[in-house]
Amino acid sequence: MRLKLIVALVSDERTDKVVDAAREKGATGATIITSVRGEGLKPQKTFLGLDLAGQRDVVLFIVAEEMSREILEEIARAGEFDTEAGAGVAFELSIDDAVGMKTQLPTLLEEIEDTV
Repeated sequence: MRLKLIVALVSDERTDKVVDAAREKGATGATIITSVRGEGLKPQKTFLGLDLAGQRDVVLFIVAEEMSREILEEIARAGEFDTEAGAGVAFELSIDDAVGMKTQLPTLLEEIEDTV
């Protein structure tokens, strides 16, 4: 089975919506790294040296390659990445090999069968 890693950089108030949307399209789980920092096209303003930008999260999804594009598009829609500046960004990477997925494999195979 070929796998993809979807990485979503999301403002923390959108994290739950993004995870829920990915699950609706077949993602079997997510790893969330909270309170990360980043800078976009225009640097955020500060007040007396304090960052006024909201917190961001990194959300990681390992998904079957056959479902990755649909999940990626749903993440973008739910997070409003294409309509609101600074809402977030998501991308996918190929995974050459993975271990520790034995418990998720039956669910992934079932999801793939449903899409084919």
